Amino acid sequence: MGLCDERVVIVTGAGRGLGRAHALAFAAEGARVVVNDLGVGLDGRPGPDGPAALVVEEIRAAGGEAVAHGGDIATTEGAASLVRTAVDTFGRLDTLVNNAGFLRDRMLVNLDEDDFDAVMRVHVKGHFLPLRHAAAHWRAESKAGRPVTARVVNTTSGAGLLGSVGQGNYAAAKAGIVGLTLVAAAEMGRYGVQVNAIAPAARTRMTEQTFAGLAALPEDVSPLVVWLGSAASAGVTGRVFEAEGGRLTVMEGWHPGPTADKGARWTPAEAGEAALKLLAEATEPRPVYGA
Repeated sequence: MGLCDERVVIVTGAGRGLGRAHALAFAAEGARVVVNDLGVGLDGRPGPDGPAALVVEEIRAAGGEAVAHGGDIATTEGAASLVRTAVDTFGRLDTLVNNAGFLRDRMLVNLDEDDFDAVMRVHVKGHFLPLRHAAAHWRAESKAGRPVTARVVNTTSGAGLLGSVGQGNYAAAKAGIVGLTLVAAAEMGRYGVQVNAIAPAARTRMTEQTFAGLAALPEDVSPLVVWLGSAASAGVTGRVFEAEGGRLTVMEGWHPGPTADKGARWTPAEAGEAALKLLAEATEPRPVYGA
């Protein structure tokens, strides 16, 4: 018996790297997998091949069940067809892994508006739209009286948690995914949906230039993703996990630190003096990647 027997799992951006590793790992645990990939290059522009079909072939060759989906999940129709593909092919949907993304790295003074918009679109909209259509499906199932044990695993990054020099667009997008995760977890719990996020560190085509010394493999991240996407993770929601090699970390976000309350409005000078005193008591933030 696999951890995900009978579960139907969507993985976006599953043609290569982390997504491919996730899709294969879910299939190895008995899941039926919808392998989504647009087949674009590292910068999000059209590529010459269709890697989703190759991953489906791998899964089927190992005795599993899978279907390819080549739609653009950062569009309403693409995201809606993604959910329809799961339900029409396998009769249900249990887990959504939002993983698709690409990079267009520039220092801020050289970052074009189009490159900012493109990265925000694929990461933020590419998370929101599949989540929105999957959530609507699960809400309808719950309201119809059919039990829902659904899971969503979103993909953020250390860049979104700490920042990363030369990746202002990517860092902003990945920080947005954390906020989306927290809201979705709070809103969808009543329908039987748990939503978490991972901040993976692994050697893929997205990281091999920026973090050339990174040795951890995509396959090292996938076991946590599979567990979060399974029924075994009951009660775990609204959390962010960092995964690198054999190391797992629960990331703890913003929380109140030192506080001063005058009980009335501060003058600018008073506010500045109070802020400096509070900063002297506060924990130093971790450095931005690349700083």
